[in-house]
Amino acid sequence: MLNKGIFCISLDFELHWGCFERMELNENQQQYFLNTRKIIPSKLDLFASNEIHVTWAVVGMMYCKNVEEWNQTNPEIIPTFTNEKASAYKWIEKHGFKGEEDPFHFAPQLIELVKNTSYQEIASHTYAHYFCLEPGQTEDQFRDDMKISIALANKNGSKIKSLVFPRNQFNPNYLSVCHDLGITSVRSSPDIWYWRYGTGSTMKEKFFRAGDAYIKIQPIKPVYLKDIEVKENSPLLLPSTRLYRAWSPKYKIQNLFKMRRIKDEMTTAAKNNAYYHMWWHPHNFGNNPKECMLELEEIIEHFLKLKRNYGFESMTMNEITDFIRRSKK
Repeated sequence: MLNKGIFCISLDFELHWGCFERMELNENQQQYFLNTRKIIPSKLDLFASNEIHVTWAVVGMMYCKNVEEWNQTNPEIIPTFTNEKASAYKWIEKHGFKGEEDPFHFAPQLIELVKNTSYQEIASHTYAHYFCLEPGQTEDQFRDDMKISIALANKNGSKIKSLVFPRNQFNPNYLSVCHDLGITSVRSSPDIWYWRYGTGSTMKEKFFRAGDAYIKIQPIKPVYLKDIEVKENSPLLLPSTRLYRAWSPKYKIQNLFKMRRIKDEMTTAAKNNAYYHMWWHPHNFGNNPKECMLELEEIIEHFLKLKRNYGFESMTMNEITDFIRRSKK
């Protein structure tokens, strides 16, 4: 029963919370996120009209309607990161919000739109874009952060079952916390040496990750649903396969290589009844939204072809987890 090809998309939905420690929000950067907000309804329409199942891992702070609600929602003890630049709370303390209903940090209407769109799953990206491998923070602080994120989602009518660790800082020591809080699936990284978590990567790892988007530096190890381990008291680990890199006018030839690589990998997965998991951030479309949407349409068109020819199936992280657990009973 587990012998089927699966196509999964997960999105790290975070707006400025996802890059606060390295982006000051100047005028150009503000426009970047305004473009992001504008393109999301079109992206949802594209997913829904083609029955593409997508997991949206939402930073919990974006549920807040305004600054007043944000102040009322935060934990009593904020995470004690040794490096204060890793703290969203410290960034706001230093820079402040951009208005009472700051569109770069709050997005309850967009979250509601995702929730009400067919085939979409609302997941967690923690409450405060919490860095799980940063020195100074603790397991109890992570637990409190996740409790707030889950409670806000529940209040909004979404039951959280899936988690994406911010910056892919996968912390195996926190999986028991995830299980205790009802998380049944977590996105992990590919089983390739240069795909460790993003923060703290060496220049060599970054170089190979970038090159791998365009040429086959190392063959991707195929993942099959039957090989995804089901453990007691732990979420399932669903490895990502490919980060979609946004279209760029600087890399016209590389854009073509990137798309060829993605479609070749999807075809291989579909033909061999394997699992293929793409991910990116919605704000990656902020600089060149039109061109990025055209590439996304191309990817979806290729998926539909593989669905017709090989039975390739689109599933969210939670749907994959439920399917595996039912099949392995």
